Amino acid sequence: MKQLEVRQTSDGSRTLYIPDLDETYHSSHGAIQEAMHVFIEHGLKFVAPKTKELTIFEMGFGTGLNAFLTAQWAQKNQREIRYIGIELHPVPKEIWTQMDYFQDEEEMYSKIMSTEWGTYNDIHSDFYLKKIEQDILEFQMAVKVDLIYFDAFGPRAQSEMWDLPVLTKMYALLNTGGVFVTYCAQGQMKRNLKSLGFQLESLPGPPGKREMTRAVKI
Repeated sequence: MKQLEVRQTSDGSRTLYIPDLDETYHSSHGAIQEAMHVFIEHGLKFVAPKTKELTIFEMGFGTGLNAFLTAQWAQKNQREIRYIGIELHPVPKEIWTQMDYFQDEEEMYSKIMSTEWGTYNDIHSDFYLKKIEQDILEFQMAVKVDLIYFDAFGPRAQSEMWDLPVLTKMYALLNTGGVFVTYCAQGQMKRNLKSLGFQLESLPGPPGKREMTRAVKI
């Protein structure tokens, strides 16, 4: 695992910074703000009315923030969600315990982060989590998903994550009508998505970003 530094973002929530990549796990303008805007507001809330059963795949599990916010939403809305998150370099306990996302739900966040890898675990009665420690290019999954949170490090730091081999796997993972959502709005990434058959939308980005991308498998 590369060296990690805990940093505070503009909305008061924390993120992690990797000096070797000069990259943060979340927007410096607000970790929670970005996650809520991109993945919950324009991902989960967009897909949830369209399907009874909801399976979500997250590329880049990281600090567990997206999983935590999704688990909160599932509990509040009494919607059953199966959630698969993949991460090649899990964040160590001594680091994730310094995150401050949970407010009065520390137990739920701790359960998400400390639960066993490689198998489904019930975080609460409506949220089932499977964390996978593996390279995405080696990953195979038999079931398809309704929504992908694509939260890899940005193209400047990890250009290979936004190229066709990875994006082709994302397309294959989705059900027809499924949605791919990301904070990124890079032109080449969007051209790659279009070449695979996605229907793209450019949406207003979170604070600090002009645009984000949502793509539907048609």
